[in-house]
Amino acid sequence: MSDTARLLEAASFAAEKHRDQRRKDARATPYINHPIEVARILAEANVGDVEVLMAAILHDTIEDTETTAEELTKTFGERVCGLVLEVTDDKGLDKLERKRLQVVNAATKSDCAKLIKIADKIANLRDLKASPPDWCEQRVGAYVQFAEMVAGGCRGTNVLLDAWAMKEASSSFDVLSREGRNK
Repeated sequence: MSDTARLLEAASFAAEKHRDQRRKDARATPYINHPIEVARILAEANVGDVEVLMAAILHDTIEDTETTAEELTKTFGERVCGLVLEVTDDKGLDKLERKRLQVVNAATKSDCAKLIKIADKIANLRDLKASPPDWCEQRVGAYVQFAEMVAGGCRGTNVLLDAWAMKEASSSFDVLSREGRNK
């Protein structure tokens, strides 16, 4: 199977798994747009490893759907599944602990997992500005700081991603500052 076919197979699989899910943004965007955006960001940052791009598309399937590691391994191979597992939160933990662990563990991830993690945070920060969820200013600010800390732990794997993460965090704080002054 060609790399293009494998990538499209991952997109189709993720679309099916996330078919009934929506993002928490103001537009209730179909969830599949997010993992596709994460893969697109990686591709724009010159990440050409098809298995990293596949894992980016699949990165939330175990965490947010009924998908199992065994299913991913059987369908996409051990490396893709391993990358997905490396960026998957343990939903058995409370939200604050999951976030704390993301920050603490970011620097210990493999370089490929760091690429996915930082692209995920870039995508989330862009979405936060483009179609913000109904969150108070404090919650948005807390998310921006969290994303910046996780991305900071992933620095050094891709110069473009590093720059984009800093830009998105900074511009998110600028938006918050303007909105805060206007209230």
